[in-house]
Amino acid sequence: MVTSNSQNTQKKLSIQVSLNGLSFCILDESSKSVVFSKTLNFEKQLDPIKLLSKIELEYENESRLNQPVDDVKVIFSNALFTLVPEELFSEEQASSFLKFNAKILKTDFVAFDKLSEGIVNVYIPYANITNYFFDKYGEFEYQHSMSVLIETFLQQEQGTAKAFLHCQPNHFELVIIEKGKLLFANSFEYETSEDFLYYLLFTAEQLGMDPEDFELVLCGNISNDAEAYKLAWNYIKNISFAGPLHSFTFDTSKEQNEQAGFLLLNSF
Repeated sequence: MVTSNSQNTQKKLSIQVSLNGLSFCILDESSKSVVFSKTLNFEKQLDPIKLLSKIELEYENESRLNQPVDDVKVIFSNALFTLVPEELFSEEQASSFLKFNAKILKTDFVAFDKLSEGIVNVYIPYANITNYFFDKYGEFEYQHSMSVLIETFLQQEQGTAKAFLHCQPNHFELVIIEKGKLLFANSFEYETSEDFLYYLLFTAEQLGMDPEDFELVLCGNISNDAEAYKLAWNYIKNISFAGPLHSFTFDTSKEQNEQAGFLLLNSF
């Protein structure tokens, strides 16, 4: 969903919002350099009201977030979404597509992102968060995290089935693409490495994908030292990490590694 029409921007701010944490990234468009990046992970999942308090506190304490920016994008990362073929989608009936996937309140605002390949991602952004950023910046752009990931991975994969897994604290998004077509996209909450492996292997089984053959590409908040990675390695033979899909450089005050910032770096 686009609510911004700024042009010739110099600094772009991208913000990932989830109930488990926050991430911020500022890109200097003129030099293609990331001049600020920061991630906050919460000890427990918050509700949208407490999440807004965390955002307000971060803006009070982090001076670099208050520098002038020309373009703002907010990425909502939650499980309150569903994918709909564009030929079946009706904006007037958008909420009806979500009612089987999420509990919808009468006060909820339903948004949607139109993606390539005739896909529409219908989702619920947090209204109090969008109101806060509108008061702060005026018009801005927002999307769902799954929209960013699907569009990013569709541009990369053109061969046999490949599973892209974007890992975040206590949940991950899984996108499976074959020959440039989206086969599967969903998010999973997990508490243990065994949960992580179960959802991954169960999905592969349902799609008829042999763990000995398909390629799993990891990105986000996961490394080869993680227990989830080590466990998956015992069952899936072709595992790799996504390389940089951008041409940005980083200044010396970089505060997060490039993999952890995968989503925001690919949202610009």
